[in-house]
Amino acid sequence: MTRAVAGALLGLAGLAAGGAHAQSSVTIYGRVDAGVDYQSNVATTGGGSGSLWRASGNQWGTSMIGFKGTEDLGAGLSAFFLLESGFDATKGSTNGSALFNRRSYVGLAGSAGSLKLGKNLFIDNDIWFLDPTGQQFIGTATLVRGRNWQGADNVIEYQTPTWGGFNATVQTSLGEQAGSLTKKRKDGVSLVYANQTVELRAIYDVVRDANGRFVDVFDTSKELILGGTLTIDKLKLFAGYENLRAPDAAATASDKANHYWVGANYQVTPALTLIGSVFRVNVNKGGGNANLFMAGANYSLSKRTLLYVGAGTVRNSSNANFSVEATNNNPLPGQNQNGAYAGISHSF
Repeated sequence: MTRAVAGALLGLAGLAAGGAHAQSSVTIYGRVDAGVDYQSNVATTGGGSGSLWRASGNQWGTSMIGFKGTEDLGAGLSAFFLLESGFDATKGSTNGSALFNRRSYVGLAGSAGSLKLGKNLFIDNDIWFLDPTGQQFIGTATLVRGRNWQGADNVIEYQTPTWGGFNATVQTSLGEQAGSLTKKRKDGVSLVYANQTVELRAIYDVVRDANGRFVDVFDTSKELILGGTLTIDKLKLFAGYENLRAPDAAATASDKANHYWVGANYQVTPALTLIGSVFRVNVNKGGGNANLFMAGANYSLSKRTLLYVGAGTVRNSSNANFSVEATNNNPLPGQNQNGAYAGISHSF
């Protein structure tokens, strides 16, 4: 009798598991990116400068491992989750102390749109769609010192359905400071219209400091991004504009920056894509200006494995010290800097 009951219970458990499996799915995914990198005129602690050779990790794209899943709840409604951690393949170290340092959210999706709760990339990462390089280390983040590369904790995010090519996303990142709704809080909205030929985007966001103020133009500031792409057969053209403002900055500190870029991707063959782009930034109150030029190529060995190369030069004004890459390896003020990297990216 006991064996019969146990067998029946096991049978029911198997049926339940089979039903659950039919309505839900979990996927493990990731990417490993590594190569070699060079930068000239990197400022040294002794007040001089020198060339820097190093292994490259994440110059083309972030190495990551993630888990994502969905469950069909019926009536057009589904639940989903995503857990994602970025790492440096050259050292085996994570990009931050958190276990899931890029994303960790859960949500619901249906005919009314989607709702996400947890941790996500900050909304200005949508600049990826406007970046000719695909947000490589020589790209849209370089001349704004990574301002449009931020993450966001404590996120509440809503995305509308797509109507006639139009879509909108609203995101807030709660500061979680007692007695204040603004301290350490981030907010933003992203609007997009896209069809097979044209894509237009507008992003506006604010990042506040521990006092709820905007004091650093490249960190805690107000940001507006406008841009678009045009696809003509194998050629894709890019253009963008980014304005940063820090109205609460110290009187002598820069409180405005304007960033512009144009670029193109050309698919020579199904495997080979060429990249070219030009970026310029102007910073007020003595922050200087800089021009950044980038050229690169992506070559797909397969659907999963990619070879890449990128090279660039930044030309700084006399009081600017922007790096050729989105790193802290800056030149001395007024010095120009060259850089290049090459590597392999494998996705799974």
